[in-house]
Amino acid sequence: MAASTEQNLGGVEEAKVEEEPRVLEPGAAPFGNFPHYSRFHSPEQRLRLLPPELLSRLFPQGPEKKPILGLDVGCNSGDLSVALYKHFLFLRDGETHSDASRELRLLCCDIDPVLVERAKKECPFPDALTFITLDFMNQRSRKVLLSSFLSQFGRSVFDIGFCMSITMWIHLNHGDHGLWEFLAHLSSLCHYLLVEPQPWKCYRAAARRLRKLGLHDFDHFHSLAIRGDMASQIVQILTQDHGMELVCCFGNTSWDRSLLLFRAKQTTETHPIPELLIEGKEGNRLRSLR
Repeated sequence: MAASTEQNLGGVEEAKVEEEPRVLEPGAAPFGNFPHYSRFHSPEQRLRLLPPELLSRLFPQGPEKKPILGLDVGCNSGDLSVALYKHFLFLRDGETHSDASRELRLLCCDIDPVLVERAKKECPFPDALTFITLDFMNQRSRKVLLSSFLSQFGRSVFDIGFCMSITMWIHLNHGDHGLWEFLAHLSSLCHYLLVEPQPWKCYRAAARRLRKLGLHDFDHFHSLAIRGDMASQIVQILTQDHGMELVCCFGNTSWDRSLLLFRAKQTTETHPIPELLIEGKEGNRLRSLR
C-alpha cells in the first residue's frame, strides 16, 4: 500500500507484522488463510472464464472518467487480486500502465495480517491496489476502513465486489446467520458482485482435515441448516433476501466452482446489462441465467 493511501484510511493504524516462515497444513488454516493458496488454485483458472472487457462493459467510462472501485474480500496474499487487475486492464506480465490507477482501484482485505503484509510487499501496482487487514465480520472495523477508502473518491458503495472461495469459511466460522449477514453486507456495498461459492463437498473435506490433524472441529459444521447445493443456496439468499438478481454464470473452474455475477436491482437503470452477457457471446463461454 502506498504511504499516502495508508494515511487516508481514516487514521486507522494496522500493527506492523513481521512475516515469519509458516508451514500450515491445509486443515490448520481455519479461515481459509492458506499460505501460497494460488499454488493449488491458480488465478488463471478463474481468468479463463472471465471476459477481459467485463468491467469496461459493465461500467462504460463517461467524460469524467471516474475510476471503477472494486472490493476483494478474502484476498489472501494478493495473487488473484493482482491477476484480476491485470486481466481487466489487458496488462501482460511485467507491463505497467501509467494511468491504470485512474481506471480501476481495488481495496483488498484479508483476516490474516501476515498474508496482507506479503501482498503489500509483492504487489506490482501499489497505487492501484490497497491491501488491508480486516475481519469482514467485525462491523465496526468494516465500517471505518471501507468508508475511509470510499470517501477518498466521494463514493458510498463499490462498483463491484469479488468474493472468491470465501463463503464456506464465513459459513463454517459464523454459522447460517453469519453467512446470511455476510451476503447482506456485501450486497449493500456493491452494485455488482462476483461470487465463487465452495460446494458442499469442500465443507466435508475441510472438517475431515481438521479431524485428521486432531484439531477442534468447526463450531457450526454439524448444525448448519443451509447445505447441499451451495451455489443455489447463495443465489436464493442474494436474490430473495438481499435485493440482487443473478446476471449470469461464467461456468465452472477445474475444481468445480461456479463463477456467478449478481447485480443490485436498483442498478438496472444506471448500468444496463451489456449485450455480451445477455446473448452469451464469445463462443458461448457465458451462459445466461436470467
